[in-house]
Amino acid sequence: MPDPGSKDPTKEKACVLASGGVESMTLLNDALGRYEEVTPIYVRNHLRWEDAELFWLKGFLRNLKQPGLRPLKIVELSLRDLYENHWSITGIKVPGAGSRDASVYLPGRNVIFLSKAACFASMRGIAAIEIGVLKGNPFPDSSKTFFRKISDVLSLGLGAEISVRAPFQKLLKEDVIVLGRKLPLEITFSCINPKGYEHCGECNKCTERKKAFFAAGVFDKTRYKKAGI
Repeated sequence: MPDPGSKDPTKEKACVLASGGVESMTLLNDALGRYEEVTPIYVRNHLRWEDAELFWLKGFLRNLKQPGLRPLKIVELSLRDLYENHWSITGIKVPGAGSRDASVYLPGRNVIFLSKAACFASMRGIAAIEIGVLKGNPFPDSSKTFFRKISDVLSLGLGAEISVRAPFQKLLKEDVIVLGRKLPLEITFSCINPKGYEHCGECNKCTERKKAFFAAGVFDKTRYKKAGI
């Protein structure tokens, strides 16, 4: 398996975009081994699953007792005015198990995430921002070219060095599960149609999660409202 990231002695601090999912929590743990200080950032867009995400994210961070972990920073940038009647707001016709990747695309979300995170980072002298994008991600704001160019734009606009990195971009979800298998992955959260604070077990993201655990050969301890793939 590729080494997801190597220590950069010129960057002692980093921010990691943390949603509470398998990728971002494994990335956060990995980054703590590569930087002296890491700040997890959660960008709240006021989408319907965020209360559940934050519940599990905070629980995971309480269990991640590593030196260098800074307190969670929650920043706000609502998308309700743009997405309006979208399923991510209304919960109507949430993409299910048989849906295609394109059905879960949220336009411009990485642009918004990275812009907000970069403002936070630049004000604190932090140059590195890491994001848990995986191999095969088909969306335009998840490509190597996008990350390279937005690094340049953010650095120019903020007058400070900003380097956006995606260390897991050569890995599949099952590779990340293997990498993070010693972490309490059962308290990560990936659902876009939560039932209370639990995974629904039926949406696009729950199905993707179940399949990845199976492909990784790692027992999935996650609690789903509906079991099976």
